[in-house]
Amino acid sequence: MRRRLPPDKERKFKYMVKTLSRTSRFDESSQFVQHGDTSVLEHCIRVAQTAYYISYRLKLSVHEEELIRGALLHDYFLYDWHETSWKNSIHGFTHPTTALKEASRDFRLSRIEKDMIKHHMFPLTVRPPRSREGKILCVADKLCALQETIGGRI
Repeated sequence: MRRRLPPDKERKFKYMVKTLSRTSRFDESSQFVQHGDTSVLEHCIRVAQTAYYISYRLKLSVHEEELIRGALLHDYFLYDWHETSWKNSIHGFTHPTTALKEASRDFRLSRIEKDMIKHHMFPLTVRPPRSREGKILCVADKLCALQETIGGRI
């Protein structure tokens, strides 16, 4: 069963994805694989949609635009972490900092968006996210990563 957002929220979500695509290097992430055969771009869109759906379904009070943007940019690292190197061997621990640096280069980020990107890998990152949006992102990212990694095998 596919999760559905109401039409107004779906329009808002699609508009925000389109805006990021037009104004940045966001689409470049389609060139890199994240999990299984899912690109980083597909993963980020899926995570953002899942986070937005969780907030909607649970009727959580969130800053919607920041939730969507932070989730879309959470893996904005723009490199192939599957290539063999020391840096890539610790990717799970270091890519949030890289993603934040790259996103900060291309966008003016809010405090909430920075928190989301920097701490989305908790517990691999020592500090958990402070914002409600960041906590939702952590859950959505883990759900999507699990589905992308082993979903087809179950």
